[in-house]
Amino acid sequence: MLYWIFKHLIVGPFLKAVYRPWVEGAENIPATGPVILVGNHLSVIDSFFLPIMIERRVYFLAKSEYFSGKGLKGWLVKTFMLGVGQLPIDRSGGKASEASLNTALQVLDRGDVLGIYPEGTRSPDARLYRGRTGVARMVLESGVTVVPVVMIDTEKAMPIGAKFPRVRRIGTVIGAPLDFSRFEGMSADRFVLRSVTDEITLAIQELSGQEYVDVYASSVRQR
Repeated sequence: MLYWIFKHLIVGPFLKAVYRPWVEGAENIPATGPVILVGNHLSVIDSFFLPIMIERRVYFLAKSEYFSGKGLKGWLVKTFMLGVGQLPIDRSGGKASEASLNTALQVLDRGDVLGIYPEGTRSPDARLYRGRTGVARMVLESGVTVVPVVMIDTEKAMPIGAKFPRVRRIGTVIGAPLDFSRFEGMSADRFVLRSVTDEITLAIQELSGQEYVDVYASSVRQR
């Protein structure tokens, strides 16, 4: 209910009126059934603009810090994140990563749409970085439809470090579904996971036209 209110009555109408977002390829997302949307990650607002541009509800995995704040501010942030379809995950690795995978699979088991950023974090400079193989494991273990999606110019509207987004048009391009059925039952093979991840990354690059950098974005942001 809260998601519907945010999308159709509060956040969605405001963003559409101010930023005049456009979308191409919305027909590539199946109307029913579980779907994984794999996309580039240019700005924190990616997860706000993508859901308002497609009919179906989209769930994203977000770092747990967004949901653990104290006081009124913490409650407001948590309520907003839940309202726009964000689900808390622990990114510390190990058992936490397994729990995150299970959370994602639960969304797909319900027949819903899950949004994932293979890079694992926002791009520090609008280039496309090496994908994390966790996305491939999720794809192969679920066996659901995988659709590449790219956001256009969100990093210009709200670059890293900005407190408020600038007014400019935002675009969403949705590509044709990807087929990984040939790798069924091979989710434990690390070479297969890397191959699937790289194929997903290539599909994203072809849609976005971004320059590709064969290192993890997180390693660049830590420098």
